[in-house]
Amino acid sequence: MTNFRPWAAFRRFYYGTGALTIVSCIGVLVYFTNYYVPPGCFDGKQNAGERGIDCGGACVRICSIDVTPPVIRWADSFEIEPGQYNAVAYIENQNAVAATRQLRYTFELTNNGVVVASRSGTTILPPNSTYPVFEGRIFTDSRQAVTDTSIRLDAVEVWQPAALGREQFRTTDLVLKDTDTSPRLDAVIENRELTGVGEVEVVATIFNSLGEPLTASQTFIDQLRGRSSETVVFTWPNSIAKTVRSCEVPSDVIMAIDLSGSMNNDGDTPPQPLTDAVTAAAAFVEQLRQTDLVGVVTFATDAELVTPLSGASTQVADTIRNLVIDPASETGFTNTMDGIRRATEELSSARHNKDARRVVVLLTDGLPTAPDIDDVSSEAITAAAALRATGADIYAIGLGAGVNASFITALVDEPSKAFIAPSGQDLARIYQEISTDLCEVGPTRIDIIPKTSTNFTPLR
Repeated sequence: MTNFRPWAAFRRFYYGTGALTIVSCIGVLVYFTNYYVPPGCFDGKQNAGERGIDCGGACVRICSIDVTPPVIRWADSFEIEPGQYNAVAYIENQNAVAATRQLRYTFELTNNGVVVASRSGTTILPPNSTYPVFEGRIFTDSRQAVTDTSIRLDAVEVWQPAALGREQFRTTDLVLKDTDTSPRLDAVIENRELTGVGEVEVVATIFNSLGEPLTASQTFIDQLRGRSSETVVFTWPNSIAKTVRSCEVPSDVIMAIDLSGSMNNDGDTPPQPLTDAVTAAAAFVEQLRQTDLVGVVTFATDAELVTPLSGASTQVADTIRNLVIDPASETGFTNTMDGIRRATEELSSARHNKDARRVVVLLTDGLPTAPDIDDVSSEAITAAAALRATGADIYAIGLGAGVNASFITALVDEPSKAFIAPSGQDLARIYQEISTDLCEVGPTRIDIIPKTSTNFTPLR
């Protein structure tokens, strides 16, 4: 029989416990050294007092459930050259602090519901205001005009605080110039904070008096020191004078007036419909602004530049009132084609104001005819199309019951610029409509909005 020895059992227990403790410590050390991940904001788990997975609580990230999603205010695109568009959208972030560095989006440009171009990208969305999303040089098949533009936003994956939004910047000294030659918008961007910022994206959007966007451009500032300012420049490759119809943009106007023999056909003294025509045209010229230039081209068998572009509207109006038909033209032609070409030449001359839109207001009472040309109508329509292709506007007035309405409409780029006046008494109203269309009531609005991610709170 073996005697029980308590001290031996205690010693075995003691040694066993000690060995187990050592092994456990080694295991714990290995675990914490190689496998343990402390609760944090990047572990894909909701722990450490977080409101959601890796967001809220002590985490910098803001939970999506605490954020109001972005709101699309509008999206549009603007043809810069045939088949080339700039697209812009205004996105509102209603959150006072929450912002994102990665707002993914897709523009779609459509022609009657058929997608003709799309562009995807990523931009930042600062807090507490509305910000533009811009994509330039989007190419389409030039034969398919864009009829609608939309933008789709992906769900934001990461929201984080941003210290400042639009209030950090102030825009001053806006100057829009050379609108008909090399359009350029200059502005001064001021950083009102002590801290400098980098990689500042700036988008300029021009609106009409109704708040409808007309065109947009984009530029960048690499660095903008605290409490400093910098001049930025926005450019467009082609004229925007026709697009921006504000009265702030002057007009160079050529009055192209038919002086063929048929303008005397109504008889009377003074002769009609010529007298009503020159009276209404002269009154239109007298309504032009001091910044506008006006010239006169007449056409019968041949066209003649009667008055070059000039700011002396009163004298030009008197010249128009005194226009008479050359007796040789009583049995001549109505060379509308030559009249358009002479107007084109004058609008392309050195007298043209490079800040002004170019306009031809043409009045005729019959079908075009010309010596030695079989299809003068087609030639005149071609000349009008060539003029419009340069960015000029044509307003065409057909006077009298016998005028060809289809020909008048073919001279212009949209039906609202073609007018039929059954009699000379209708001309005053028509010229007033043209005057109103040239210079819309109310100022043009220009939005210049900078945005930068410099003020975003770092996630780590």
